[in-house]
Amino acid sequence: MGGAAGLKKQFEAVLGSGALEWQARPAPELVPSGVPDVDRATGGLPRGCLTEIFGTASSGRTSLLVAILAEATAREEVCALVDAEDAFDPASAAAAGVRFDRLLWVRCGHSAEYALKAADLLIQGGGFGLVAMDLGDTPPEMARRISLASWFRLRRAVEHTPTVLLTVARRPNARTCATLTLQCARDGVAWTGMAQGRLLRGMSIHVSGTDDRFLSSVSSGQPQ
Repeated sequence: MGGAAGLKKQFEAVLGSGALEWQARPAPELVPSGVPDVDRATGGLPRGCLTEIFGTASSGRTSLLVAILAEATAREEVCALVDAEDAFDPASAAAAGVRFDRLLWVRCGHSAEYALKAADLLIQGGGFGLVAMDLGDTPPEMARRISLASWFRLRRAVEHTPTVLLTVARRPNARTCATLTLQCARDGVAWTGMAQGRLLRGMSIHVSGTDDRFLSSVSSGQPQ
C-alpha cells in the first residue's frame, strides 16, 4: 500500500490506532470584558489565548483596555500591564475602577522590544489572570518590527494557561496569532456651544470584533 494511506498505516503501527487523528482544540473559557455590548457580541475574552485590540488615537482603545483591567481586578485577579510608552494614566484608571492592589504596572521606557520580553516573562512566570501589553503609543513602524514568530511564541506560551493575553496597538500586528481581534473606531463627536467656546460632550465609538466564530459590531458612548 503506497501514498498517504500507506504512510498513515505505518505510523499507526508504531504509535497506535487513532494517533494521527485530528482533534479540535477545546473551546476556551470566556470572561467578561467589562463592556456589556462587547461581551454580547463576542461572548467575552478567551483565556489561554491572545486578544488584539487596535484603533487610531481617540478610537476608544484605551477606554476598552481600562474597562478590561477594572473588570479583571474586580474579580480579584492579579493583572499585569506592560506599558511600552509610559502612556498609562493611573488617575483615570483609578476613577474607572481599576484596583491597584491587584495590578502590576511594568514601564518599558519607550521600547516595544522590552515590552515583548516583559510580557513573555510574565506569562512564563504564571499567576496572572490578565497580561496586557499596551503598544498604543508605539509608532506603527516600530510595532511592526515585532516578528510574526515572536507573536507565535507568545500565543504558544499562553496556551493551556488561565491567562488572558491582551495587546493594544494602533494597527493589527499579531494577525493570525490572535484568537480574537477587536477594532475600535470613532463614529462621531458631540459638541455644545459656539465655534470659539465649544465643549466636548462625548463621542460615539464603534467596536467591531472578528474571529473564526463571529463578525459583530457594537457601539459605546464614553470613550477616551
